[in-house]
Amino acid sequence: MRCPIRFGVLAALLVACSFIVAQTTTDRIGSISSALRAGQFDTALQLLQPELEQSPKSPQLWTLRGIALSGKGDKREALVAFRKALGISPDYLAALEGAAEIEYESGGQDAVPLLHHVLKLRPKDPTSHAMLAVLAYKKGDCAGAVEHFAQSGSLVDAQPGALQEYGACLVKLKQMDQAIAIFQRVLDRNAADNHLRFQLATVQLMAEHAKDAIATLAPLLQATSVDARTLQLGASAYEADGDTPEAVRMLRQAIVTDPRDVDLYLDFVNISMDHQSFQVGIDVINSGLKLQPDAAPLYVARGVLHVQLAQYDDAEADFEKANSLDPTQSIGSAAQGLKAVQENDLDRALATVRSKLAKKPNDPFLLYLQADILAQKGTAPGSPDFDSALRSAKKAVELQPGLGAARGVLAKLYLQAGQNQAAAEQCRKALNSDPKDQAALYHLIQALRKTGEKGELPDLLKRLAELRADATRQERVRNRYKLVEESAPVKEEAQH
Repeated sequence: MRCPIRFGVLAALLVACSFIVAQTTTDRIGSISSALRAGQFDTALQLLQPELEQSPKSPQLWTLRGIALSGKGDKREALVAFRKALGISPDYLAALEGAAEIEYESGGQDAVPLLHHVLKLRPKDPTSHAMLAVLAYKKGDCAGAVEHFAQSGSLVDAQPGALQEYGACLVKLKQMDQAIAIFQRVLDRNAADNHLRFQLATVQLMAEHAKDAIATLAPLLQATSVDARTLQLGASAYEADGDTPEAVRMLRQAIVTDPRDVDLYLDFVNISMDHQSFQVGIDVINSGLKLQPDAAPLYVARGVLHVQLAQYDDAEADFEKANSLDPTQSIGSAAQGLKAVQENDLDRALATVRSKLAKKPNDPFLLYLQADILAQKGTAPGSPDFDSALRSAKKAVELQPGLGAARGVLAKLYLQAGQNQAAAEQCRKALNSDPKDQAALYHLIQALRKTGEKGELPDLLKRLAELRADATRQERVRNRYKLVEESAPVKEEAQH
């Protein structure tokens, strides 16, 4: 979110005119100042022209020109004028503030050195700290943002957007109590804003203050119409508080409200797992699959529940179905790296990797990526592309034996070629490097089933189910942070 914290070119900077006029006694300078104060920017520019021709090295005159141009809305030329003043006098504060504000409003990071320069001259300036905080947040530097927000004093109290950014960074840094205090301040100033209430409850739940989250959500949950997302959060809070029946009731209501929201079914599975109600969870997933038969996460979740009931064939069938529906996201995927791969633009990804391999032919990661992309393209055993993928994966493993992802792709290719023992061997080596590698574990299960060695399968399926359950819980934490980080529909007026 963009926070309109400002120095105020047409307010605070006009104060500089008094200082300029006090040091320059000509009537013309006084006229320029009067024109600026009256908002007569064209007149001020006309009066400034001869003065600048006579005194082109005056930082005061260039600053006045910057103020006039900014008043007209010509930010680009105003910035040129302020930069000209700073070229003559680098510590000229009015020009520093004018240039910093324009750069800040443009949303870039060019304001940062200017703001640090202002703080060098005026270390406790709250506006500079607030601006630097917002820019640090935008850059993803939460440690820097929190440091500057803390020094911005009461200035950000009137800026709900800035306070939310402050709170989101505190959450990311796991300073939960401080984050709760910040979000409570925002809500106190905007008590009717349901989005802010939802954010505060989310943070309270992340901090394991379930009762506080329930109290915060109460006005939303008691409304005539409650949306599914609020019911979902309420269910999580009640479950965390030990009231499972109320959690289940809310989650069922949420599913009725939005029956196509996959996350709601996954939350129900988590509750079913925690309370050993595996068949109930399967029944709920089945109802979801009737509406969304192509939802890979639902098959994965049902497979996990089948494992708990020792229904291993059903579990494998669900995992296989999930993998066939969404090979880039489900258990069987080892894809990582290039943006083009993530966007499923495999041809462009392959071209990019090959261009890099032409310069670095022995780069193990590039070789792995080439093999992985070719494998994703669905090359058939015996085809040139399949042979190229196999060579790339083998070479990547030879160059970097600890590259588990490459071993995972090699195992996948061996499975396709019917070399099941070789596939199992690569999977085991990949799991030695990373015991949580779900792709390697999944392919090992496939390889052992094909070789007829089924003795390990129950334990391996249980291990896979545990990894999936852990991954789901971690995803819930990440999703809650995303909810906190969302920009709120708060209207903020520019502060002049």
